[in-house]
Amino acid sequence: MVEVTNALTFLLNGEEVTLTNVPPDQTLLDWLRLERRLRGSKEGCAEGDCGACTVLVGRLMGDEIIYDAVTACIRLMGSLHGTHVVTVEHLRGENGQLHPVQQAMVEHHGSQCGFCTPGFVMSLYGLWMRDPHPSRSAIEKALQGNLCRCTGYAPIIRAAEAISDHGSPQGDPLWAERIAVAGKIKALNDGRRVEIGEGAEKVFIPASLDDFAAIYAENPEARIVAGSTDVGLWVTKFMRQIGPVIFVGHLQELRRTEIADGAVKFFAGVSYSEAQPLIVQHFPHLRELWGRFAGEQVRNMGTIGGNIANGSPIGDTPPPFITLGARLTLRKGDVRREMALEDFFIAYGKQDRQPGEFVESVSIPLLPAGEHFATYKISKRRDEDISALCGAFRLKLGADGRVESTRIAFGGMAATPKRAMAVEAALVGKSWSADTVEAAMAVFGEDYQPITDMRASAEYRLLTAKNLLKRFYLETQGQGERLKREVA
Repeated sequence: MVEVTNALTFLLNGEEVTLTNVPPDQTLLDWLRLERRLRGSKEGCAEGDCGACTVLVGRLMGDEIIYDAVTACIRLMGSLHGTHVVTVEHLRGENGQLHPVQQAMVEHHGSQCGFCTPGFVMSLYGLWMRDPHPSRSAIEKALQGNLCRCTGYAPIIRAAEAISDHGSPQGDPLWAERIAVAGKIKALNDGRRVEIGEGAEKVFIPASLDDFAAIYAENPEARIVAGSTDVGLWVTKFMRQIGPVIFVGHLQELRRTEIADGAVKFFAGVSYSEAQPLIVQHFPHLRELWGRFAGEQVRNMGTIGGNIANGSPIGDTPPPFITLGARLTLRKGDVRREMALEDFFIAYGKQDRQPGEFVESVSIPLLPAGEHFATYKISKRRDEDISALCGAFRLKLGADGRVESTRIAFGGMAATPKRAMAVEAALVGKSWSADTVEAAMAVFGEDYQPITDMRASAEYRLLTAKNLLKRFYLETQGQGERLKREVA
């Protein structure tokens, strides 16, 4: 029998906080600013895009404490049980001086109006703690989710490169406190379930994966929240009621990865950031796409399972995963079933998921040697933008140069992520040539009837999908590097 408590407990900077009244839709940013008067974190966009509200959240992975930069505006309070929240107010240098990150920002004139500055400082702090001498590329990646309207980014990047001139992470108070903080967090994660509130205001924080399965089977109307990168916007932009809620982001059993039987398995709670090393190692063709998922803060929060389970037609992971032949494991209570990922999506907003059933993991087969694979994301901005469309292509050629098999899938072209079956049929058995590709391009209209919306017109989407097939063909002919230079 699982023991139940009605208290959510976490560390805030240097103190322990216990709360027994936590609305399902309460954001960390609102709580910090309104309840604790910690106003260094700012609200700029309220959707996780601008980074002005960035804080660090430390959590246990095994016995080690990992600090992630996250956007407090869409981080929900129920997700903080057993964590360490660090705000800009906690930064300090030796003998009352500025913290090295702050000092570098001052010396390199990285701030003007100052509204966005605390967010930049916290993002750079998180980077510096991981890598005290980051490359220019690493700095730019860490700052993808931070926007500044005043200085331009050159002074901020120069500041990032100079932080270690003013100290080392080993001399930072947070570094020195890690062992003690890890011990406190371990004590807070004491194996008890947290239940707060009643009815639509109910908050569940399961004690384990099995406990989560039991809670959801008994409360199938509850909302599952892992990273809240989607649900957070329901709260801040649409004022939707989301309760009752089951928070699962803390479950280490859902943050596992496995490599077996020629496939990489990601459990549903693995974040984009956690998945990246395995993606780069085993699916190097996805390296560029992975770096274009939102900003660093959202990659630290958003989960692979959430991106699949919400069924969005413009989710970026389903097209390449479908093309690679991914399979889902769904779970209800103690019962599991498997299905091909492409079969999970039924219609807009409808997935093959029964009441009380959740996505537990996704298994992605490794690409066999000799096959071609590519994914292309098309968006208005290169970084931190939602796809207008995302296309994935896989090709196996026979010894005679004919198409032995192919899989093509798109997001943003239909009500769900969807394969291009007619286009595939037009290619299989034919010679892999410009003429074959041109003929197949004419078939896209049989597979897709895209819509016009704020991101792209239907005509643009259809034409772009056709041209991406041509691009894929040209890259298989050795013209990839030229194409990349022209696009750049």
